[in-house]
Amino acid sequence: MPDQKLTGAKAALLAEYKKAIDELIMVISPVTNEQLLKTIEPKSTNTDCISIQTILTHVTAAIFSYAVYIENAIGLKTERPERLSFNTISPYISRLNEAFAYNEALFTEQPAITLEEFNSDKKIHTRWGQEYDVEQILEHAIVHILRHRRQIENVLVKFKSELN
Repeated sequence: MPDQKLTGAKAALLAEYKKAIDELIMVISPVTNEQLLKTIEPKSTNTDCISIQTILTHVTAAIFSYAVYIENAIGLKTERPERLSFNTISPYISRLNEAFAYNEALFTEQPAITLEEFNSDKKIHTRWGQEYDVEQILEHAIVHILRHRRQIENVLVKFKSELN
């Protein structure tokens, strides 16, 4: 659960973020090493969607990246942590929890972060061309996890049907 010092919209957003991560962890916990590494989209041009492994590498890196966008927007000049890939599920679960803790610490240590920003010059400019305020980038971060959780759920259903 998010830090109890946080209240209001920040606490609510972080609680939903944690919930999304916990739901993803529940889905991936039973994934075998074979399932993790199996190619699911052989013709995909998106290298982040080739396997459950590449999806999780992408998701864990993104959770850190959203926080770094916020840190840079408030003047902290932070660099993204290294993008890590693993051959088993356990380190991904640890990395997901570590990434959330990083986000939570940001809001605990920087209580003056403003969620809403109406001045477009002060929006967070992402590398994919979107502009967000802090609230919007957190909402995007939450939905990003939900979309990839759903993607992995669908892959696991496909794997199960291939066994039958």
